[in-house]
Amino acid sequence: MRKKLICLFMVFALCASFGIVHAEEQFRVSYLGPEGTYTQEAAQFFFSDGGMLIPRETVSLAVSDVLSGEADYAVIPQENTVGGPVVNYLDALISAEGVYVVGEVVIPISQTLMGVPGAALEDIRTVCSHAQGLTQSAQWREIYLPNASAMEMSSTAAAASYVAQRQDKTIAAVAAPGASALYGLEVLAENVQITDANKTRFYVLSGAPLREEGLTRAVFVVTCAGSEIDDVIVATHDAGLELVALHDRPEGSVLGTYHFVMECENPDGVNDAQIAAVSSTDGVRFLGCFNPMEKNAE
Repeated sequence: MRKKLICLFMVFALCASFGIVHAEEQFRVSYLGPEGTYTQEAAQFFFSDGGMLIPRETVSLAVSDVLSGEADYAVIPQENTVGGPVVNYLDALISAEGVYVVGEVVIPISQTLMGVPGAALEDIRTVCSHAQGLTQSAQWREIYLPNASAMEMSSTAAAASYVAQRQDKTIAAVAAPGASALYGLEVLAENVQITDANKTRFYVLSGAPLREEGLTRAVFVVTCAGSEIDDVIVATHDAGLELVALHDRPEGSVLGTYHFVMECENPDGVNDAQIAAVSSTDGVRFLGCFNPMEKNAE
């Protein structure tokens, strides 16, 4: 709870120091919608004391809202324990110069299979969900719905909305438990993910980095040849930072050259000298500092 309060204090301090939100105004948070996504849950958990949540059809639109000033923050999925990095969302972050990571939220994921009222498990011939939801439920579906095809949707909530609109007993959605009531669906099976340790972490983005002491995590984008990333990792270690995560994406014009999203940690707080030391390496762009926070399973 103390870490959560510190994170929220830093968010509000950021708003005040950069003039993002006046005291009488409500700050705006774009997130991957529609309503009922895990991204909405992450946004509600991080901004538990307020904020106007704005569902967007894509992560790119949510990030663009921050760049244009339509939103003060954006919340985007980053990585799942089963499905790994959400690569197209990492691409949106990498390409958006002018946004910074100011928070990280880890949410437990309990995927639920839901269908229209009256549907039964034996009726299901198509299961729709976000790519991550399909990956996380693949093993369960192979056992209990071996003949059902998979249909990828833009989000788990979009899948639930689609099932509600179709009113077809042969179609089910894998989505967050709360989506069933939101879209008038019935739960056909709970906990259809591969493991109970299933978690997703989300980045909270803003148009300006946090300027506080004691922030324990830092994120950088590194653009270099694959053979050169070890030099950056050594420089990071020499600066007193430990690597937490490293995700690669193709640079797009030269084979063997990548964008790496690199998250580092210093439990005593990342300092300016460490940021400068890592940022001085060729091809490195600083993406911000923050304190991570996690929601416990209910």
